[in-house]
Amino acid sequence: MQHHIQKIQEEIEPLRQEIINHKVYHLIKDLDDLKLFMQYHVYAVWDFMSLLKTLQNNLTCVNTPWFPVGDADTRFLINEIVVGEESDVDMHGVRKSHFEIYLDAMQQCGADVSEINTFIDALKSGKDLNQAFDIAHTPEAAKAFVNFTFETIASQKSHLQSAIFTFGREDLIPGMFMSIINDINKEFPDNISIFKYYLERHIEVDGDHHSHLALQMTANLCGDDEQYWEEAKTATIASLQKRIQLWDGVYHELLTKKQVLTA
Repeated sequence: MQHHIQKIQEEIEPLRQEIINHKVYHLIKDLDDLKLFMQYHVYAVWDFMSLLKTLQNNLTCVNTPWFPVGDADTRFLINEIVVGEESDVDMHGVRKSHFEIYLDAMQQCGADVSEINTFIDALKSGKDLNQAFDIAHTPEAAKAFVNFTFETIASQKSHLQSAIFTFGREDLIPGMFMSIINDINKEFPDNISIFKYYLERHIEVDGDHHSHLALQMTANLCGDDEQYWEEAKTATIASLQKRIQLWDGVYHELLTKKQVLTA
């Protein structure tokens, strides 16, 4: 199974490099630029949690009466990841999900959280995704990104969900972006310390421990099924293309804003 993982990693490397070296990072120069970036990125943080909980629902028993479901090793892997993502600790040691920490970071730096909150409130009230997008005025690039995730969720194929979780979400924070954040933090330490913590925590927990767990989970789910591995590769490529499109959306809005300011 290791050769299947290596094959996917080799095939997606050009897309990963395109994300890591995306031109959007060069446009993030100050706090206002970062706010706009976060107002797009928060959708990816949120639907990451939805993908994670779908995997937990599919791979473990979350109903009563309880019955053992699937493979115990796979149950362990997904439950271990859920604990870290859904109930990590913030800068003060308070238990929070990574999404909640991200919202705290947005509020600290002054980014607009009304859009994502309106979106989530609409879903809570029973609206479907498209209705929630319309109510919240979600950017097109964010809509396309979330829609792809939920199409994968709707496929009810755990190996696809695991693949885009494993290869499409982890280890995509470039060093250049961290350098930009560190520079902004020096100038505005009271505005982005939570975001800096979020990124560092993401790299520490998700990029190391969780990535190994996720790789093993995907390997367990695909097993020796060649078709599963091929489908996993196709889904992973599509997920990375959606990430590029999301960053393209941020880039074009940032560029338009800067052109208006200099006109």
